[in-house]
Amino acid sequence: MKSPDNNVNEICDLFVERSQHGFNKYGVTTERTDLNFDQWVQHLKEELMDAVVYIHRVQKERSKYRDDIK
Repeated sequence: MKSPDNNVNEICDLFVERSQHGFNKYGVTTERTDLNFDQWVQHLKEELMDAVVYIHRVQKERSKYRDDIK
């Protein structure tokens, strides 16, 4: 099913690509049953921590760029 919003379609395509990449790299999907609830929460926490680091890095780069053009 395609969305009338092309941005939504692009994100859906990225999800599929990311899922395939993860499966190729780790050999499992999020349907795995070997992790308990707390382990899933730990994985989520680590992913969100990584995301905060990425945001911080981009903010620093953007700030540096803005300072350079002043």
